[in-house]
Amino acid sequence: MTVADPRPFRVACVQVNAGNDMDHNIWRALDAVRRARAGGAELVLLPENVVMMELGRENVLAQARFEEDHPALAAFRDVARETGAWVQAGTLAILTGDGRAANRAYLIAPDGSIAAWYDKIHMFDVDLSADESYRESDTMHPGERAVVADLPWARLGLSVCYDVRFPYLYRALAQGGAEVLCVPAAFTVPTGQAHWHVLLRARAIETGCYVLAPAQCGQHPRDRRTYGHSLIVDPWGTVLADAGEADFDILHATLDPAQVAEARRRVPSLANDRLFTGP
Repeated sequence: MTVADPRPFRVACVQVNAGNDMDHNIWRALDAVRRARAGGAELVLLPENVVMMELGRENVLAQARFEEDHPALAAFRDVARETGAWVQAGTLAILTGDGRAANRAYLIAPDGSIAAWYDKIHMFDVDLSADESYRESDTMHPGERAVVADLPWARLGLSVCYDVRFPYLYRALAQGGAEVLCVPAAFTVPTGQAHWHVLLRARAIETGCYVLAPAQCGQHPRDRRTYGHSLIVDPWGTVLADAGEADFDILHATLDPAQVAEARRRVPSLANDRLFTGP
């Protein structure tokens, strides 16, 4: 598929430190979208769990909503109409009716319509240490479909946080037409320090895509800490912008779809797949 206007375009990745006061988090996210748009961004991306950082099944589900009732989704649709920006609204906890919620990413068009949505596929079920473990699947219903959405200037592949450890998803997105990949995240500090930069750069290099990774940062309720370092990475794997450990920041960059084509021309690995017999 060809996009309508394959020219360079401005993006912004927002880094925040969300708590468990949804109204305050919504207000801060809307302010960030307006600031990013005022800075020239045509596409604004927010982090995972942008309006609610909680821990524990009961605490998370108490603040989850059905899609039609979620105040944050309505607010983000309104701010897209107000500013004329495309908004990738991080993720929201959306009730699914099976006693869990989906960790759902939305892409909202400038007219306020929902252009695409994606439910996080890979669940963060890990034991990082004797004192730090997570069982996302107890609370979240995993998604089952990969999603590529059309922007005016390029095609956007949707993913969320822990997905970044599963490279086959990103290869499928790129081979499905994605030229830009988004990874809204709330990465833990230990795994972030060890793996965040190298994983995001690897996904860019493997696919010849831009990677946009807006992230949570800092101390959250119930002693949860996130790594920050929102990143914008180009198709050659070069980090164009890094927010570091700021509680709030807005990264801006210009993405040029021609650079995607150039990276893939130089290393055509997406076209060089071969079938093989497994071990």
